[in-house]
Amino acid sequence: MNILIKNGRVIDPRNGLDTVQDVYIADGKIQSIGKVPKGFTAKKTIDAKNKVLAPGFIDLNTRLREPGFEFKATIASETKAAAAAGFTHICCLPDTMPVIDTPAVANLIQDKAQAAGFSKVLPIGALTVDLQGEILTEAYALQQAGCVALSQAPNTIAPHTLRRALQYASTFGMLVVLKAEDAAIRDDGCIHAGEISSRLGLQGIPASAETVAVAQIIALADETGARVHLTGISTAKAVSMLARAQKDGIKISADAHAHQMHLTDKAVETFDANYHVSPPLRSTSDKKALIKGLEKGVIQISSGHEPHEAEAKQAPFPSTQAGISSLETALPLTLGLVAAKSLTLSQAISRLSFGPAEILGIDAGHLSIGAEANLCIFDADETWKVNQQNWLSRGLNTPFMGDKMTGRVTHTLIDGKVVYEQG
Repeated sequence: MNILIKNGRVIDPRNGLDTVQDVYIADGKIQSIGKVPKGFTAKKTIDAKNKVLAPGFIDLNTRLREPGFEFKATIASETKAAAAAGFTHICCLPDTMPVIDTPAVANLIQDKAQAAGFSKVLPIGALTVDLQGEILTEAYALQQAGCVALSQAPNTIAPHTLRRALQYASTFGMLVVLKAEDAAIRDDGCIHAGEISSRLGLQGIPASAETVAVAQIIALADETGARVHLTGISTAKAVSMLARAQKDGIKISADAHAHQMHLTDKAVETFDANYHVSPPLRSTSDKKALIKGLEKGVIQISSGHEPHEAEAKQAPFPSTQAGISSLETALPLTLGLVAAKSLTLSQAISRLSFGPAEILGIDAGHLSIGAEANLCIFDADETWKVNQQNWLSRGLNTPFMGDKMTGRVTHTLIDGKVVYEQG
């Protein structure tokens, strides 16, 4: 279908574009920006006046829960929520049941996503069989089945096995996604170790649980030459270590979850289990360092989406399951950083789109002529209230329920097809 999107503020960080222009789409691709293509007749016109037209967002850290945990969420429910949030591509972590450790499971997830007809799902294959941290999976077979990376998810893996896995992955040029957390140091902690954990009598997770792991992973990435991505960074020291490693030419990247740039461990004083997340909400100084890391391009933005059923959060705080349902608040939280002048609008869009695409090594996150028309349109000034009526994820576990947000997606297009239109 030929689609004309007119009067929108087109922002494409990769191509340095920030201008009010008309965009012409045909055969699922961007045909022109500004100039009417010869013989073009629009069958659908979208007026994007006073709105932003941006590359579709790409999430580096999503749990879809299916297969195996459909009582929490499904591929259909979460890809629908993702599309409504402006995400055209979402990376599915491998800790499903069965684990994404065979081409069959990877294909199943992609087939279900395609049938749902919303956001594209990019499976991340398991680094080891059944995520047990022992036998390496068949990386090449997973790559051929569409896996964009390998990961151990949050499960632990011995250093010698990780070293061997990085060497193996590097032979196929595959990205390895890791969560930087030393399980022994983390122990049974549930919130950031500090004044508040002491006062509340809750076991804390020290910053060293992350930084010790970061140091080890940087050393192994340097030695093996593997491409490594750390998802869900939360501490100031980790940002500093990553900046140094990147300056030294080590092929390592990272992201932080959007909510980590807005919330701190002070929120836990209410004992609301929706603030029980992993990594934990850290200190104010950690939050400021994450924002500075975003500004400098050391880290990108991810949602860290973990939908849960209601029962998962109905217990004493330490006994509840960690995680926030967070796809639908990623954009407004990111725009909050723009409003605070921590990021420019172009930087914010880049950290959600082109930055993640570069890390994954995929041709996405930009609006180049001839590129697949994967894009979103959003009203950066629209205010809305988070409630169960407008929430699409099956997981209602968000600490922002009832809060007012600013910034909302009105349209999402994938391969030139409108998959979400604000009603």
